[in-house]
Amino acid sequence: MINNYIKICAFALISAVAVSCSKENKKRGVDYAQFKTEVTLTPEQAKSYDEITAKYQKLQEENFQAAKSQGGNMDRVALGIKNEELRNHQAEEMSKVLNADQMQKFNAFIDKSARKRPRYDNALLERIKTEASLTDEEFAMVNAANDAFEKAFSDAHDVYHGNNDLAQEYWNKFDAQRKEAIKKSLTPEHYAKFEEIVKDIQFKGRK
Repeated sequence: MINNYIKICAFALISAVAVSCSKENKKRGVDYAQFKTEVTLTPEQAKSYDEITAKYQKLQEENFQAAKSQGGNMDRVALGIKNEELRNHQAEEMSKVLNADQMQKFNAFIDKSARKRPRYDNALLERIKTEASLTDEEFAMVNAANDAFEKAFSDAHDVYHGNNDLAQEYWNKFDAQRKEAIKKSLTPEHYAKFEEIVKDIQFKGRK
């Protein structure tokens, strides 16, 4: 039943896209040099910081080029997952270089600067499951709608790329469909709590 629901969600959310990006951003990703102007690092810290960020920028670029080589079949969801994993590994390495205060600022900088997957993240999903008291089946439906939303918005990238107003239109459209799918899956009480939890989730723009 859940697999069929996922397919229904995906079909309802995904719109055909045929327009290609005229050009890719000349500079992708986080400007790590900017962070060094916001904190004071020792020479040893600065050296390790540069080595770690260069390493993960290279890995991210390799991921992008591998995804780009797929041509029109570029899987942006998979790319987003890989880049999210890289940021987590980078944070682990960076925590051995920066002190607690610097690391807090670094995490805040990355959170503000990095392109994130356009979905309810794991922390928010856990809040939804716990605070809305969802059953396992209800939570599976929320995940299905959330996955379908991410795929639909990512697949439409070539249409809205470079146009934040159009990107917001797509985001709002797919978000409304995500919520409608979730509403049909939850009890009225559970959905009311879900709405309260996600009320501040809005389109934040695309870099």
